[in-house]
Amino acid sequence: MRTKGLVRLVVGGALVLASSGCAALSHGFANAAGPVAADQRHLFVVLACVLVFVAGPVLLLVPLFAWHYRLSNTRHAYRPNWSFSWPVEALIWIPPTAIVIGLAVLLWHHTIRDDPYRPLPGRSPVEVQAIALDWKWVFIYPGQGVASVDRLTIPVGRPVRIRLTSGTVMQSLMIPQLAGQVYAMAGMTTQLHIMASRPGTFRGANTQYNGDGFAHQRFDVVALPAGAYDRWLTQARGANRPLDAATWRRLSARSVIAQPVVFSSVTPQLFDRVVAQAGDHGHKKDHR
Repeated sequence: MRTKGLVRLVVGGALVLASSGCAALSHGFANAAGPVAADQRHLFVVLACVLVFVAGPVLLLVPLFAWHYRLSNTRHAYRPNWSFSWPVEALIWIPPTAIVIGLAVLLWHHTIRDDPYRPLPGRSPVEVQAIALDWKWVFIYPGQGVASVDRLTIPVGRPVRIRLTSGTVMQSLMIPQLAGQVYAMAGMTTQLHIMASRPGTFRGANTQYNGDGFAHQRFDVVALPAGAYDRWLTQARGANRPLDAATWRRLSARSVIAQPVVFSSVTPQLFDRVVAQAGDHGHKKDHR
């Protein structure tokens, strides 16, 4: 009975790990839904192949050498005074040097190509302002005059330019299926350019620990076709829920909201005010 219980535990644990691994792959850049994440996936595959080429000979030759020069093998000479060989030196230095140079060129190219500040080609981007709070994300659409909390809605096939800041401590926004992580810091602004290649709902999160509600600071990125995105904007403007000063004070308090919220209007220059207030607060603290 004890053996059967152990077998069940092992099998159950293996199934849980397998299912969690599949979920991680489906929500990560391996299942890319945009050009940036697709480029990151391509780079990852290339680097993995190169690293297999580097590690493969080591993993194969170490046990082979250990077996060949075992104590019982007396038919092969042991030469403790052997000191130098040009072929061995060339094998040791030339391939690693070529690999390092090749990876440097490759990574340099992709670093420029996937720079989060680099605009993506296509139509004029949708402007979004993201404010990190404890423990929620506020997304403002300045061109459309609406905002949302813990849900970012974007059109498919159109670039999106996100300006980020934090109303509290430093945080990090990451949408694995669309792009890598970018930090949001109080009193400063950073940028991230993304684009969805297909409709869907993708996971986003804060990856920088910031207290008790860190594990719950997640949000959905909903990519909609152009017509559905326009209808969403129309519904958002008709929600009759303004993001005014009083609402912002309540929203800024530390809390985890139960479900996403959409605001039909936003206090003008709210994003710039958050940046300025956080910067002024930090400046005053530095001069105390």
